[in-house]
Amino acid sequence: MKLSTLDLIIIGLFFLLMLIIGIYSYFRNKNSEDYFVAGGNLPWWLSGISHHVSGYSGAVFVAYAALAFTHGISVYFWWAFTIGVSILMSAKKFPVLWMKLRKVFQIQSPLEFLKIRYNLFTQQLMAWSGVLLKLFDIGAKWASIAILLNVFTGISLPVGILVSGGISLLYITFGGLWAVVITDFTQFIVQLLAGVVMFIAILMHLEGLSTLSRLWQRLPEGNSQVFHEPYTIGFALAFLFINFLSYNGGQWNLATRYISSPSEQQVVKAAKLSGWLYLIWPLILFFPMWAAPVLLPDLADPSQSYGELTLLLLPSGLVGLVIASLFANTMSMTSSDINTIAAVISRDILPTISAKIHSNSLKIARTVTFVFTSMTILVALQYEYFGGVLGLIISWFGALVGPIAVPLLLGLVPAFRTCGPGAAISSVLAGLMAFILTKNVEICSLAIQVSLPLMISFITFVTIGLLSKRKIPEKVSNMFSQLYQN
Repeated sequence: MKLSTLDLIIIGLFFLLMLIIGIYSYFRNKNSEDYFVAGGNLPWWLSGISHHVSGYSGAVFVAYAALAFTHGISVYFWWAFTIGVSILMSAKKFPVLWMKLRKVFQIQSPLEFLKIRYNLFTQQLMAWSGVLLKLFDIGAKWASIAILLNVFTGISLPVGILVSGGISLLYITFGGLWAVVITDFTQFIVQLLAGVVMFIAILMHLEGLSTLSRLWQRLPEGNSQVFHEPYTIGFALAFLFINFLSYNGGQWNLATRYISSPSEQQVVKAAKLSGWLYLIWPLILFFPMWAAPVLLPDLADPSQSYGELTLLLLPSGLVGLVIASLFANTMSMTSSDINTIAAVISRDILPTISAKIHSNSLKIARTVTFVFTSMTILVALQYEYFGGVLGLIISWFGALVGPIAVPLLLGLVPAFRTCGPGAAISSVLAGLMAFILTKNVEICSLAIQVSLPLMISFITFVTIGLLSKRKIPEKVSNMFSQLYQN
């Protein structure tokens, strides 16, 4: 279907708005602290919304839309529900610690404190591993939005990747974190409008409000089950553990939202807002995807279900709004990731390579942002070599985020203060080796495949650390004292 002129105008205005925000934010950045952590002055409502929309992308409308089509409501329970619970159950713990790390140690990157907590080598190992992970993760997101573009416009996947990545590259490089969070808020409003429009369109096309209760009997067998093979209760519990680590700071871009908050009260409110949004909003967002088997029973490619529903149900203009929202989802998460990775490279990696590189340089920050974004686009152009979008999102993310997040998050907990560099390095390496094993050996269940690297990393970290006879260094004791003093 060819988009109408009105649809194209709406999409064009959306892109133009993103660039205007980037240019506006350009003048708010005086140094790297403004560029990477908004000067530590991020309001709770802006931080909470940004934390929420930065946690998922247009991949939801491709990979997860396919799972909603084939496996029904189970995707909500192992994905959105476990994220919301993970955030709310620790809203007064990890968010506060991240905020205090900035105030006490003036960090701008989530990894800067690792030099004190462990040592330089540990920090560098985690930094390089995380940067590599995000190359693939962000690449998958560019590819997912390109698939949707292909459905709507017929634009080839490489061109779609270059369009979505290129627009983001410009406004992120211009504006830094202020551009990211302001566009996150704008994109959330667009997403909210588009999601409600699609929800209402589904109800009107089927049986009105009664669809909310009658739809489930019309779905394919198993699609109304909370747990649907291979997404079992074991898989959900594995993802609960993964999400607890990743959404409380294991995903560095989400830690940055907390780091950038001005006070304990503000950061707790931000975390609670994000958590409740995860519990409530996906119920509306996913409803059209759950209804897709009823409306599109002969669909050959489930990953195109959301795009096909949009073309089926919505008139000109509203189609453009939904497409803009799909761009918004992807650009929120990718721009957030890129800004934080640029902070890690600028603050943690480059100064170690050369003492002549100043970690506070705004010029260095913008250069790194531009180069890294370009590299993610190149990876996206080769996404099929890495198992496609779903393979990258579920297998690579779930398997690799744990080994990196374990020493990062647990390193902030006093109970694990005896876990030193040896425990941290061993846990990362053990987790990565377990990941290689799961990619090359046939595993009996998806739950084991996704959770094994995390569990191996966790067990290694705890076992080596708690059995260690090492004396806790004074700098580590001082760090805990400063973070936990009232």
